[in-house]
Amino acid sequence: MSDASLTHSPPAPAGLTSVLERNMHRMEERRANEERHATVSERVSDAITRFAGSMTFVIIHALAYGAWIAVNLGTVPGVRPFDPSFVVLAMEASVEAIFLSTFVLISQNRMMGAAAKQADLDLQINLLAEHELTRLVTLVDAIARKMEVNVLPDAEVDEIKQDVSPEAVLDGLEHDTPRD
Repeated sequence: MSDASLTHSPPAPAGLTSVLERNMHRMEERRANEERHATVSERVSDAITRFAGSMTFVIIHALAYGAWIAVNLGTVPGVRPFDPSFVVLAMEASVEAIFLSTFVLISQNRMMGAAAKQADLDLQINLLAEHELTRLVTLVDAIARKMEVNVLPDAEVDEIKQDVSPEAVLDGLEHDTPRD
């Protein structure tokens, strides 16, 4: 029995696939547009950060520092040590760390900005969905009353029919969050 026969693709939901594809396509276009409008410094910083976070970077540094150490310990025949106290190596590593951490911070700031935009979008979509659901509950309650169907206690229905106030939720979260 092959692995392919054990897994079946789920059926595509009718009408949902085109909406998902459209939304994914729009998000890809948006990301590509943001990449096109990135500043030169953002692009350079992202490229350096991407390279510094790769195994190629680790291997290059392991080989370079290993060779530096081997030469300066005098273990490489025919090559004279040029930094026997490793002061230059320490200085070079420190300067490199300063620059790399700066590039990483620049990239992180950019990612934090994108994450904040995404969080704002998520919040707006959630608030819209909550508002629409509240309207639907109100409509269903009116239909149930018209048909004389009592499903939930009135107090519970009345509570569900109220829009959620984002400010009240944030105030509640801030009130319940312990401060340092």
